[in-house]
Order: sequence, then structure tokens, then C-alpha cells
Amino acid sequence: MIFKETGFKGIANTVDTIKAGSSDMKVTGIVTTMFPTIKVIHKAIELKANLLIVHEPTFYSGNIEEKKWAKSSEVIDRKTKLLNDNNITIWRAHDSWHTIKPDGITNGVIKKIGWENYYKGEKTFTIPSASLKQLVKYLKQKMDIEHVRIVGDKDDKISKVSLLPGAWGGVEQMNAIINDKPDVLIVGEVSEWETAEYVRDARALGDNISLIILGHAMSEEPGMQWIAEWLQPKLPGLPITHIVSGNPLKWV
Repeated sequence: MIFKETGFKGIANTVDTIKAGSSDMKVTGIVTTMFPTIKVIHKAIELKANLLIVHEPTFYSGNIEEKKWAKSSEVIDRKTKLLNDNNITIWRAHDSWHTIKPDGITNGVIKKIGWENYYKGEKTFTIPSASLKQLVKYLKQKMDIEHVRIVGDKDDKISKVSLLPGAWGGVEQMNAIINDKPDVLIVGEVSEWETAEYVRDARALGDNISLIILGHAMSEEPGMQWIAEWLQPKLPGLPITHIVSGNPLKWV
């Protein structure tokens, strides 16, 4: 149903497949989330939801067969047992949810932060002028993020934004800066030796560019909240709940 509604035609080696459980089971409830963590799975069990729709891998690999990277892992074995013992199926909604127009993840983020009047479906757009410090404070409040990382001066003036939640990769991120010339690039995560160093050097050479790193999970979570809201009227007889997987990292 999601493939049909999003217009996803399928691609070779799509990761949008079942990662645990069976496609033949009767669905009693749905949980959407970014990462199907152990904590999220336990909450789904409490809700008597037996289908998890997730955006990112269950078993720590982006390959279609997510378990193949590990010859032996007690963590994977115990997680699989927890899912099997509770008859839970996990299906990954990644490629299809990025196919819908506008992009399902980005659109969810836009709704969460209230930028619907500025976003026109492209990754780069203009918002009312603010300092980098003001923008960071706004994003943290709207997205329920405790800490973010930046490259830039807190007094930098920001108006033109490139929004790339998640992990687009350094080449895509740097090309967004080169081609769109934003005042700030907002991302989920970076390879520090790529995008962060590019922005540092660009600033040292006089370019007006800042970088905000939200964290991968928190940067895309609103998109999986949106898929729950999007699905509910299409499946009115099923309880659909979004559970925030949260940031795995802590600041010390």
C-alpha cells in the first residue's frame, strides 16, 4: 500500500523489505520509528503492536540482508529472539518514503519546525533572517534536541538554508554548498573529515557558510512521525503510534 501511495516503482536492491517476522501475519497495531531499538520494541509489545515501520536498519547495516556483516553476534541473536518471541514484523520504509513528493522525511521535518510557508519542495529555501544562535535555539526547541554541533560564528546572519536531514554523505552535502550557496547547511550527520572540514576552510577563505549538525536520528524522526499521521486515515481500523527512538549519544 505504501509503495502504491508514494508512487514508488521499486529499484534494484531496494532496502524497503521485511527485516524480521512475516508478511503473512495479521496486523494488530503499527508503530513507526526511526530506529527499532530494544526500548522501542518493548514499547511496541506493551501497545500490542506487531508491525514496526522503521526508517533505518534493524541490524546495524544498510545492506538488504542486514545480518550478513556479522558472522556471530549475541546482540543480533537476542534482538531477533525478542522479535520472534513476540511475533513482531519489521518493515523498512526508506526508499519509498524518500520517493513521495515532497520527500516524506523532509516534509515531516518542515511540519515539525513550522517552515511550511518557506519550503517549496527543494532542499534550499529562504527563511526570515536570524542569527546562527537564534536559529540553533529555534531548531532545538522545535525538534526537542538537547545539543547540536555547529561550524560557524553564533552571530552569523542566516536567511538562505539548505536542509539535508539524515546522512546524505559528504559529496552531496558539499555539492549543496557549492551549487546552492546557502548561508547554512543543516544536516543530520557528517563525516567530520569531509563536510565539517570543507566548511571550516570555506569560512577561513571568507565564505559566508555555517553548518548545523542535528544528529542523524533526531534530524529524521519527524518524518517517521509524519508517516504515522499520513497512514492513519488510510488504515482507520488500526491503531498507529509513533515512538521516538531518540539520540544514542550523550554529552559528557
